[in-house]
Amino acid sequence: MSISLSAAQAPVQPGAACCSPLSGEPLSEAEAEKAAPALKALGDPVRLRLMSLIAAHEDGEACVCDLNEAFELSQPTISRHLKILHDAGLLEREKRGVWVYYRARTEALGGLAALISGSAA
Repeated sequence: MSISLSAAQAPVQPGAACCSPLSGEPLSEAEAEKAAPALKALGDPVRLRLMSLIAAHEDGEACVCDLNEAFELSQPTISRHLKILHDAGLLEREKRGVWVYYRARTEALGGLAALISGSAA
């Protein structure tokens, strides 16, 4: 009986690369230390969704009062998540009267996108 292997099933020769690298160079220790807080902040589904809602909101900014409706969470819980995103450098905030407005820091998001795509300088 003859067994035919597809390219995906063929044995890999010792020392042969299975695929090309995703990025030109691995992250340095300093780059990893710099990116980790933002990635950790985005690792929570609520915070990831908050970033998406703010970035998609009219004029690219949103008030806490606008964001509460999207979640079954209390306003203080939403504010805590927003503080974590702000502290990680992903959001700017501005107090207007009793409300705080948040805006995504596009340069921070662009830096993360470049890091993930492997085109970070």
